[in-house]
Amino acid sequence: MPEDGDPEPTLTETERDALHEAQLGVEHVFRAYGDLLGCHHRTGHAMEKFARAESLLREAGHEEFADDLRDRLLPAGAVEDAWTFELVEAFRGGFVDEVEAFESALRKELAEGRNHVTEREQQRRWRERAESDDWRED
Repeated sequence: MPEDGDPEPTLTETERDALHEAQLGVEHVFRAYGDLLGCHHRTGHAMEKFARAESLLREAGHEEFADDLRDRLLPAGAVEDAWTFELVEAFRGGFVDEVEAFESALRKELAEGRNHVTEREQQRRWRERAESDDWRED
């Protein structure tokens, strides 16, 4: 992997754009994964509320509703028979890992493994055009 001081790899504009789009795609997949984790957590909290409702319904003498929660809703999966933790694991171990591996191979091939090539180029241009060094930390 190149060090920060190493010269930037030479890419065509189209290669740079393709690599940037792939990297943005990976970032959006991570955001989707985060949303899925949020869904998993919110579903878990909802199920805890239903478990509490089961106890309260039983205490209030509504055995049929309490039994329905206990026997049908609480053990059921969120999607078909899968619980949300299983969906999270499948997404992470499947799609997330696959897009990461694809982007890594592409970055290795096109940019010598260098990450954020587009952003580094923008940083370089903006710093070169600055008329002072006020942006530097002392």
